[in-house]
Amino acid sequence: MLRRLALTAVVSLAALATAVPVSTASGSVSSGPVSSGSVSSGSVSSGSVPSAVPTTGPFAAARPSLGPLPLPVPPLPGFLDGGAGKGTGEANEVLTRLTVSVENTGVAGADGTFELECGPTGGSHPQGQAACDRLAEAGATRAGRQELFRPTPEGTMCTMIHGGDATARIVGTWEGRAVDTTASRRDGCEIARWNSLVPVLPDVR
Repeated sequence: MLRRLALTAVVSLAALATAVPVSTASGSVSSGPVSSGSVSSGSVSSGSVPSAVPTTGPFAAARPSLGPLPLPVPPLPGFLDGGAGKGTGEANEVLTRLTVSVENTGVAGADGTFELECGPTGGSHPQGQAACDRLAEAGATRAGRQELFRPTPEGTMCTMIHGGDATARIVGTWEGRAVDTTASRRDGCEIARWNSLVPVLPDVR
């Protein structure tokens, strides 16, 4: 009986000695045989996938910080980008457009109704470019902008000089400002006004 028990113990020890232990990088697993469906602690589970981005250690600080994507910058409007976006609308409007009506000058070709446009120069005015240059010269100074089309103030002392029967009316816009004025040559003040508007008005001196 004792002999049989000793033989059984020897066979069991021999079977245990033939089992191969499984080791991993992090440590060794149990000394028993590895089952086909499970792995002991220290090994990677068959259902998980290791992360390619380190979460610990010296390289963890180098992980990219993913934030919201930057939005595209919209183009500047035309009034902030120096006019680069101009193409339609008010950017291309002619800011000076006048209708000049002249009568009783006694000068051939001077009487009539003429259209004047500036920026670019256009219309039927016989001296369009020179007239636009005169308007630009007056518009370059504050006094010119205030005085060019302003009528003679009431009560102004004017010399009693009759400069002829010519009359004129100018209606429209000048550099974006509304204009509606008349001119004549009935006295020294009106003659001076007329002459200041030449060549928008004809030179009848």
